[in-house]
Amino acid sequence: MNNNWSWETFMDALPFVLQGLWITVSLTITCYLFALLLGFVWTFLRKVPNKFFNWVVTWVMEFIRSTPPLVQLFFLFYAWPMIPGIGVTLSPFTSAVLGLGIHFSTYIGEIYRSGIESIDKGQWEASKALNFSTIDKWRKIILPQAIPPTIPMLGNYFIIMFKEVPLASTITVAGIMLMANSYGAQNWSYLEPLTIVGIIFLVLSYPSAVLIKKLEVKMNARFDKNAAIK
Repeated sequence: MNNNWSWETFMDALPFVLQGLWITVSLTITCYLFALLLGFVWTFLRKVPNKFFNWVVTWVMEFIRSTPPLVQLFFLFYAWPMIPGIGVTLSPFTSAVLGLGIHFSTYIGEIYRSGIESIDKGQWEASKALNFSTIDKWRKIILPQAIPPTIPMLGNYFIIMFKEVPLASTITVAGIMLMANSYGAQNWSYLEPLTIVGIIFLVLSYPSAVLIKKLEVKMNARFDKNAAIK
């Protein structure tokens, strides 16, 4: 194995690793969108007025959060197809979307819940006084006020998910991490391809983090202004 840095190897590995960039980006976006939608499901399930049902939903969410996402990916891809009667063979990409999407949806559901609980009680009473239907109440009054304050936190989880997507390489999703490992195995040189992976994540995640920080400052300034007006 070659442990010495080589720019020739770096330039040779660069196009090979970049072949997996689209898979990594598309997997991140798909997982995130799935987590955003499923997060709403967790949030509304926890509002069902049944203590036992609420306890079950809470326990399931805690179990998912307490289990490493790598274990969940392995279960979906390797173990799930072996379960008699209900096992289904999933593609690597689908397994990754389900595993990472479900895992992060439990955190996003808590973010939604915190936003909803921050709504003033008077807003709920106003929607009732206006005789809004349940759908109109959530669509016109609650969600427009609950979602904006959570945007910075949701943005942070997007960056976190982007950094967790390389776990999908363990179930053969051909993202940049798997391509880097493949190049290293073929050429007995891991230093350069893994460095490329690190650079790619830095180039893509750092500007996103800066943007999220600016958005957070802007949102906080807006909320402080609204609070001062009130």
